[in-house]
Amino acid sequence: MKKEQLAISNKQLVIRIIKISLFALLFLFCSLLFAQEGGAAAATNSLEETRLATIKYGTETEIAALIQSLKNENADYLDDELVKVAETTRNQKILSGIFSFFGEREKSGLEERAIRAIAERDDEANETVLAAVEYVGNVKAGNAASVLRELLDNEERRFMNAAFRALGRIGADADDTAEYLIEYYTDRDPGDDNRRDLIIALGSVGSTLGVSFLSDIASNSEERISLRIAALDSLSKIGDPDGLEAILACVSAQDPNIRSSAVAALGPFSGDDVDNAILEAFRDSYYRTRIAAAQASRQRQLAAAVPYLKYRAERDDVPTVKDEAIRALGAIATSEALEVLDSLFIERRNADRIRMLSAEMLMKNEPAQYLSRLIVELDEAKQKNMTPLYNGFLKVLGETRTENMESVARRLMQTSGIIEKSYGLDIAANNDLVSLSEEIKILANDRNESLSRKARRTMERLGIE
Repeated sequence: MKKEQLAISNKQLVIRIIKISLFALLFLFCSLLFAQEGGAAAATNSLEETRLATIKYGTETEIAALIQSLKNENADYLDDELVKVAETTRNQKILSGIFSFFGEREKSGLEERAIRAIAERDDEANETVLAAVEYVGNVKAGNAASVLRELLDNEERRFMNAAFRALGRIGADADDTAEYLIEYYTDRDPGDDNRRDLIIALGSVGSTLGVSFLSDIASNSEERISLRIAALDSLSKIGDPDGLEAILACVSAQDPNIRSSAVAALGPFSGDDVDNAILEAFRDSYYRTRIAAAQASRQRQLAAAVPYLKYRAERDDVPTVKDEAIRALGAIATSEALEVLDSLFIERRNADRIRMLSAEMLMKNEPAQYLSRLIVELDEAKQKNMTPLYNGFLKVLGETRTENMESVARRLMQTSGIIEKSYGLDIAANNDLVSLSEEIKILANDRNESLSRKARRTMERLGIE
C-alpha cells in the first residue's frame, strides 16, 4: 500500500514539474514577444526622434539626406517641421531642398516664403531664388504672379527662363497674362535662350489670344526648329480649332522633328483630316513620329488605330514604339484592343517588358476577368526564377483594384519575402481591405524599418487602430 501511495505521489510531482515548466516556457515566449514589439516601437520612436533632431540642429548635408529619405518613402509627416525651418533659415541648400521637396508634390505652405525669396533676391543665393520660382509655379500660387512680372520687367537674365515657365503654369488672369507674354516677345528682347520658355509659358496659360501668334511661329519655315516645336506643343495645349490648320501643315514638313511634334499635337483635335494624319504617321520611318502617332491615338482613343497599334506592338524594331502602342491599346480598350493585349501578355516568348505592360493595361481595364490568369503567370515566373518578370507582375498586382483581392494580399503578406509583403500592403490599401488588419499589424512590427513604416501608413489609411 505504501509503495502504491509513493508511486502516486511521484507521479503527481512529475505532473507538477511539467506544468511549472510549461508555464515558464509560456512566460518566456510572451516576454520575448513583448520585448520584440517594444523594441520595434522603440526603434520607430528613436528614428522619428532622430529625424526631428536632424531638422532642428542638422547641417545642410544631413537635412538634404533626410529630405531624400522622405522622398523615397513618400512621407509627409515632417512637413510642418520643414516649413518652420524654411521660414527662419537663409541656408541656400536647405531652402532649395525644401522648396524642391514641396514643389515636386505640389504641396502648399511655402508660398509666402517663396515670394519673399523672389522679392528679396539680392539677399538670397541664385539657387534659392530659382527654387522659389519653380515652387510657386508648381503650386500655381496666383499671388506670386505680380512678383514674377516684376522680376521679368527687370530683365534679370539669370532668372528669366524659370520665371516665364512659372508665370505660365500659374495661369492667373489668362488673357492678360497672354497679352503680357506676346508683348514681351514682340516688343522687348527676351533673348534667344528665353524665347522657347516664353512660348511654352503661353501654351500653359491656355488663352486663345495666343493661337494666332503661335500659329505664325509654327508655320514659319525660316524660324528656329526648337521654337516651331515649342509653338506646336503650345497650340496642342490650348486646343483651339483655329490652331489646327498650322499643325496639319507641319505634319508633312521636311524636318522629321517638326513632323513628329505636329503629329503629337493632334491629340486634342477631331475630324477626318486629323484621323487620317495620325494613321498615316504610323508609316513614317522616323521612330519619334510613330511614337507620336501612338500617343495621339491614345489621347483621342482612336479605335481605327487598333490594327496599326497591333502591328507596331508586335513588330516595330524600336522598343519605345512598342511600349507606346501597348499603352494606346489600353486607353482605347475596345474588345479588339483587349484581345491584342491578351495575346501579347500570354505569349511567353515575348520580352518581359511587353508582357508586364500588357498585363498592366489588362488589369486596369478588366481586372476581374484577367486576375486568375495573372496569378498563374506570376507563379510560373517564380517557379522558373524569372525574377524581373516576377517582380513586374507583383507590381501590377499591387496596383490592381478589384474584388477577390483579399486572399491574394494575405498570401503575399504571409510569405517570407520583403517585396511580396510590401505589394501585399499595396493591395490592402488600394482595395480597402480592413479585414486584413491583423496581418497588417504584424507587419507594422516587422524588423525591416521600411516595411514597418509602410504597414503603419497602411493602417492609418484604412483607419486601423
